[in-house]
Amino acid sequence: MDPTALNIDLHCHSTVSDGIMPPAEVARRAHANGVDVWALTDHDEVGGLAEAQATARELGMRFVTGSEISVTWCGQTVHIVGLGFDASNATLVNGLRRTRAGRAERARRMGDRLAEMGMPGAYEGAIPLAGNPELVSRTHFARYLVQAGYCPDVQTVFNKFLGDDCPGHVPMQWATLSDAVGWIRGAGGRAVIAHPGRYKYSILQFQALFDEFLQLGGEGIEVVTGSHTPDEARHYAGVARRYGFLASRGSDFHSPTESKADLGALPPLPDDLKPVWHDWF
Repeated sequence: MDPTALNIDLHCHSTVSDGIMPPAEVARRAHANGVDVWALTDHDEVGGLAEAQATARELGMRFVTGSEISVTWCGQTVHIVGLGFDASNATLVNGLRRTRAGRAERARRMGDRLAEMGMPGAYEGAIPLAGNPELVSRTHFARYLVQAGYCPDVQTVFNKFLGDDCPGHVPMQWATLSDAVGWIRGAGGRAVIAHPGRYKYSILQFQALFDEFLQLGGEGIEVVTGSHTPDEARHYAGVARRYGFLASRGSDFHSPTESKADLGALPPLPDDLKPVWHDWF
């Protein structure tokens, strides 16, 4: 089959991190939406990949191993998606485990901050919403605050309370960029900068990020993704051309009701970009 004709989605989440559907259900939704090549990329986890791969195989859908690794760079959180790696690689698995380790204490501190702002019980409310007790995240808190009637939707929670510059956010020191790229490459995978349009860096900071990422062996950048506007997609297509990045495409699907794009529903990459999957077929 012509790779340019394939519907490829290389970024989404399950209950193993902050999605609302188990890996097998995400696989079935991707297949029903016409996805031909699919990666599950849960945050700092590979625990859902076996189930995802088994279901994809049953459906006749090509599966790519993935994870979205949390990185602290220049005082902000950046996400690096690893694709096509050996999910049993001990260095990668142990690195992800260390990256997850601080989330429990962070969650308690977020609950305390929200209680101080007049929203008590958020920590206790978020815990049951997390399928993985090691990965209680801001998204789980946001879902609880919506359920409890404090905000109309998850995006409002992030805009008012849990975004990076908001009073309920508790910063974390995640993995380094060098660690994340090294773990992915050491496991035979390809490192991709996720949704660059979400990061609040200056032009010079972005240039430094891209330069360092390339020097470390990073290869790709998400151009078409659920959180990018058409203008941002055009901008990062230009970045891919300028830096020689491979281009990736992924919905960043979490939920049928929360996500800005459904699985497989994104426009294609620009024809002149070399896709991250260029040598997979």
